Amino acid sequence: MIEKKMAKLRNVVCGLLQIRRHYARLSEVGRFQEPKTSGKYEPGQLFLHRLFGYRGVILFTWSARVYDRDKETRENEKAQPEIVTFLGYESDNALYTIPGLDYISQEDILPYMVSDAFSRPIHHELFDRFLYPEPGREPSFAAREALQSWQEKNHKWLELTDVHRESTNNVRITVMPFYMGIKNTLPTPDYWWRYCIRIENLGQETVQLRERHWRIFSLAGTLETVRGRGVAGQEPILSPQQPAFQYSSHISLQAPSGNMWGKYRFERSDGSTFETPIPPFALDSREEDTPDSPGAS
Repeated sequence: MIEKKMAKLRNVVCGLLQIRRHYARLSEVGRFQEPKTSGKYEPGQLFLHRLFGYRGVILFTWSARVYDRDKETRENEKAQPEIVTFLGYESDNALYTIPGLDYISQEDILPYMVSDAFSRPIHHELFDRFLYPEPGREPSFAAREALQSWQEKNHKWLELTDVHRESTNNVRITVMPFYMGIKNTLPTPDYWWRYCIRIENLGQETVQLRERHWRIFSLAGTLETVRGRGVAGQEPILSPQQPAFQYSSHISLQAPSGNMWGKYRFERSDGSTFETPIPPFALDSREEDTPDSPGAS
C-alpha cells in the first residue's frame, strides 16, 4: 500500500563545482570540518560531495519541501553535474546557460577549509567574480556584492522549492522542477520550466528503461499525452553496480502554471516489463497573469 505523501524541509544549496577527470599527483587541499547537523552553510563554504566526489563552493542556501513516499536511502548512486538554464531577464528572450552550477542536499556536504586561502580551489569563471579570500575566517571565502546582486536579480529562476520522490517495484523516481522564465512570443508568451529527474534501481536485478509516458496539464485547460522511447535520447541500464541515472529536460506552456505526471516502462533481463509511476509535480511560474491560449510541448 502506498504511503500518504509527506512533506518535510531540507536545506538545499546551490554552488559551483569542479570535477577532476584524471589524477597526476596527490596534493593537500585543506582539512575537513565538522558537518553541520543544524543551521545553514554560508556562501563561500568549500565542500566535497559525499556521494559524487566533486569539489564545490556554496553560493546560496534554501529550504526545500521534500514530498517523499519512501524512507530508504541509497549510497552508491552516480549522476552528472547539472547545467542550469534559465530565460531570466524579462526584457529579452535569451536563454542563459551556466555550466557547473548544481544543487546539493545539506546531508551530502563534507565541508573543508583550504590550507592556503589565496589559492584557487575551484577553477570556474564565476569563482573570482562572486567570491574573495578572507584568511583566518570560516568559511575561507566571502561573497562579493556581485554575488548578492546576481542572486537578487535571478532568485526566482534559481530557487529550488520542491522535491518529489516515489518508489515502486524497487525503482525510485526523484523530480526537481525549476521555473526558467517567460519567452515573449505572439500571440501569447511561453512559460518555460526545467525539470531534473533521477532514476534509481533499489533492487539487485538489472533493468533497462525502455519507454516514457507523460501527461501534461495546462492551467488553460488542455491535457496532452507524450510518449517516446527512453529518456534524453538514451535507454539507460540500471544495474546493482551502476544503479542511478540522472537527466534534465524542458517543458513550455502557454499558461503560467500546470501539472505533470506519468510513468516509465522498464524491461528486465528475462524480457518481462513493468511500469513505475513518475510522481506528479506542479509547474508554477508564480505569475499572476493568465493568457487565454493553451498549449504545451
